[in-house]
Amino acid sequence: MPDVKVKICGITDYEDASAAVEMGADMLGFNFYPESPRYVTPQQAAGIIDRLPAFVDVVGVFVNAPVSDIQETINTCQINWIQLHGDEKPEFCRSLFTLDARTIKAIRVKTRQDIKEAEDFSTDAILLDAFEPAQYGGTGRSFDWNILADMNENIFLAGGINPQNAERAVKTGVYGIDICSGIESQPGKKDHNKMKQLFDNIRYLRG
Repeated sequence: MPDVKVKICGITDYEDASAAVEMGADMLGFNFYPESPRYVTPQQAAGIIDRLPAFVDVVGVFVNAPVSDIQETINTCQINWIQLHGDEKPEFCRSLFTLDARTIKAIRVKTRQDIKEAEDFSTDAILLDAFEPAQYGGTGRSFDWNILADMNENIFLAGGINPQNAERAVKTGVYGIDICSGIESQPGKKDHNKMKQLFDNIRYLRG
C-alpha cells in the first residue's frame, strides 16, 4: 500500500501544530474563512508556521475568496497549498496557476456524479468531503465511501474521519486523508489523545 499523506486541518495554535507534526502529520491546514469556528488570520497563522519544520506542507483553506486575498495570504504565511472549499468554478481554479502554490479543490459529495464532476477541475489534487448545505466542511459527517472509484487525480478523503475509521479511510487507496473535527475536543482545539490514537491506528499501514 502506498504511503498515504495525513493532513491535520483546522489548526489554530502552535501547541496543536507541533504535536501533529511530532506524531507524523505531513500537512497542516489553516482556515482563512472568517465564518468558520476554526478561522485564523493570516498574521496568526504566520506566527505558527514560522516555528514549524520546513518539511511540513502548509495548506491555506479558502471559501470563495478573491485571488488578491489568496495572494496576500501566500505572501504573509508562506503557504504552499491552496485549498478551495467553496463554490469555485474550474475557470477560477485555472486562474491560480500563476501563484506560487499548488491547488486542491474540495468537492462536497452527495452522489457518484459529484465525484465524476471533479474531473472538470485541473488542480493538483481533489478533496472529497461530505455535502452539508449550510456548512463548508468541518461537519464531522462522512459520505458513502463505497462510491469511490479509481480516479487519475490525487484524491484527499475528508469528512468524518476519526481514530476509529481512519484505517478504513486509508484502505480506500486515496492519496491522502484529511482529519479535522474527528480529533477535536472543541472546534479549533485538538485532543492530543485522540490524535495519538489516530496515528497509532494508521502507522503500520503507511509505507
